[in-house]
Amino acid sequence: MRKRKKSPYKILTIDPWLLPYQRDIELRMDRYTQIRQLFLGGERSLSQVATGYLYYGFHKGDDGWTFREWAPGADAIHLVGDFNNWNESSHPLTRLERGVWEINLPPDALAHGQRIKIRVSRGGVSGDRIPAYATRVVKQGLNDFAAQIWIPDDPFPWTDGGYGRRKISPPYIYEAHIGMAQEKEGVGTYAEFTKNVLPRIKAGGYNTIQLMGIMEHPYYASFGYQVTNYFAPSSQFGTPEELKELINTAHSMEMLVLMDLVHSHASANVNEGLSRLDGTDDQYFKPGPEGWHPAWGSRLFQYGKHEVIHFLLSNLKYWQDVFHFDGFRFDGVTSMLYHDHGLGEQFDNYSKYFSLNTDVEAVTYLQLANELVHEVNPFALTIAEDMSGMPGMALPVRYGGLGFDYRLAMGVPDFWIKQLKLPDEKWSMGSLWYELTTRRPQESNIGYAESHDQALVGDKTIIFWLADAEMYTGMDKAYRSFGIDRAIALHKMIRFATLTMAGEGYLNFMGNEFGHPEWIDFPREGNDWSYKYARRQWSLADNGYLKYEWLLEFDRDMLRFARKYRVLVKKDIHNLWIDEKRKLLAFSKGGMLYLFNFSPDHSEPEFFLHTHATGAGRYQVVFDSDQPSFGGQGRISHKTVYQSRAVEGKGEGFTIYSPCRTVMVLRKLKEKN
Repeated sequence: MRKRKKSPYKILTIDPWLLPYQRDIELRMDRYTQIRQLFLGGERSLSQVATGYLYYGFHKGDDGWTFREWAPGADAIHLVGDFNNWNESSHPLTRLERGVWEINLPPDALAHGQRIKIRVSRGGVSGDRIPAYATRVVKQGLNDFAAQIWIPDDPFPWTDGGYGRRKISPPYIYEAHIGMAQEKEGVGTYAEFTKNVLPRIKAGGYNTIQLMGIMEHPYYASFGYQVTNYFAPSSQFGTPEELKELINTAHSMEMLVLMDLVHSHASANVNEGLSRLDGTDDQYFKPGPEGWHPAWGSRLFQYGKHEVIHFLLSNLKYWQDVFHFDGFRFDGVTSMLYHDHGLGEQFDNYSKYFSLNTDVEAVTYLQLANELVHEVNPFALTIAEDMSGMPGMALPVRYGGLGFDYRLAMGVPDFWIKQLKLPDEKWSMGSLWYELTTRRPQESNIGYAESHDQALVGDKTIIFWLADAEMYTGMDKAYRSFGIDRAIALHKMIRFATLTMAGEGYLNFMGNEFGHPEWIDFPREGNDWSYKYARRQWSLADNGYLKYEWLLEFDRDMLRFARKYRVLVKKDIHNLWIDEKRKLLAFSKGGMLYLFNFSPDHSEPEFFLHTHATGAGRYQVVFDSDQPSFGGQGRISHKTVYQSRAVEGKGEGFTIYSPCRTVMVLRKLKEKN
């Protein structure tokens, strides 16, 4: 039998199950190296090449204006706008090499705030388009958009010391949408978010903000996932300077700001998007049916084309360079990785990651993207939204991985929904332990119980699964019921279990921390274009007489506990006890003991808590979910000291009272000299 040649890629030693696919990994890396070299040309780094935003689009120099557009399929291009009274023939562009078009204008030709488009002709058909590198796009009619010249008199006064100087680990992420972050029934702004929401996020204990819907998208209800203009921050929320002020302020508060990035697909809109910009179907996107997402109705990028790679990589650097974003959550990675977009696929064996269904061009692009982002900012964070479990997603490229810092633990919210559909007595402690602790070796995860997905109309948040319609009648502190007590207790336990077991980072969607009672429904014809459900009702947690305050206080204290004891960076998690009948789960992590009692009605008077993983000694409760300030009954003592002892037939440990539907954490006390 011929001996397998040793591979230089560490991924194969990290995960030996990949050994049968060694050649696939090596081919992946060979292709990455080849494309990288072709892309670099004679330059030394990706950052030196990914500068399309400095070449294309509108630029003003001492000699005047220059505008360039890559449109290889166009027969002619004219510049039209306020500056020439929308004359469709007075300002033609000149075709240069490789499909690049250019026009030079005198210094006074264009002015700040002027609207502008390009008129593209091909095969005798003309149409107005938005330049691909437009940095601001505004609505000028019901369904009419235009680029806008944006050159403020003074540069933005950054005070954050420049991007790339902050390292935050682990990330406690607050996922937010600017437009619906306000309580008013309308679209919130960057300025309102800076003033009203940033302090709330900081006070909550979160250190990272993940902003949705930043890149320009005409359809508000798309949540920002139907992007038309990749270099333009959404004008629905304010000006570019106001977005910069938001990020600058967040940095002053020692918080990172991530963008929810959509490079997995693009809006199919022709008039204001990239689709058919040069008159052809395959300029930026795959040709024919392959260029369309069958479920989303959107366009799919051609990741193997040099100019498309250049556009997307330049886009990444642009948001880091110009707006000081600290990283990206890559949306729709599963859709990128597979030709069938993972639709209906069960990724139940390794062969499905290394088949003809895998889009190797997308794999290479993601490797290059991660390399670039970290080259621009070594402290940047990248997170992959991938439900397929592709091995190596969150391993360095040099190991043979794709280079992300984290992958979203997407199976965790799915697990909780499955549990919530069952009666409490049917919940499986073994499944809970397995689903929350099992992950790819040496790959970091962002754990979360729910995100924006679970808050949308058509889905249900955890609190709604638990409380249902009683949310509307039972949240007054003066009102008590079994149903609401159960909902509050389990809401706390689910979030705490997710935080402590499911990842090396943690994510929450805005408002879910206090059990926001309303789903998200953007203005549409079906709701008479109402903003009633496209907002966050912060006052519910602030007014002092509703139980939402208890959940908010628990979330704050939970994160305070996690930060104090560095819970998410501890790797030494050990299962101590699983009892399916009594619904008990105990484990050790970071030298502390965790005890969950999910039973709906059985409090354990003398549970023997093992200490063989943490050692003999004295222990004391440092956190529990049953405190009155969290809406609990105060059944757990923080004063009692528990001395472990060896018990025949049981081992080392101590007995402790474990109330039903609670979690507690005990810390080993230092011995006195």
